[in-house]
Amino acid sequence: MAMSSILNADDIKKALDAFAVADSFNHRKFFEMVGLKAKSFDEVKKVFLVLDADNSGFIEEEELKYVLKGFAKDGRDLTDKETKEFLRAADKDGDGKIGVDEFASLVKE
Repeated sequence: MAMSSILNADDIKKALDAFAVADSFNHRKFFEMVGLKAKSFDEVKKVFLVLDADNSGFIEEEELKYVLKGFAKDGRDLTDKETKEFLRAADKDGDGKIGVDEFASLVKE
């Protein structure tokens, strides 16, 4: 499933452009800009499934690094610092990965 079937392509582009500079990524602002915050749990879950590249049921640190590419092919890689901050914000149970409920909670923050 393409991210543009869940979210507006123009919103995705604007959000990616806003965080194009390394170490500028802010998940709260990003999720708001792409319109994800306003989506239902089912739609947030669909986004999670797109970002869960290996279909493990979790977004691991390695997948997080490429999270912006999940929204659009030309999205940049997150820096190690951004990846670790994103993981720390989302990983509420401390298992080193993000489950769908953790992701949904992070989106709705």
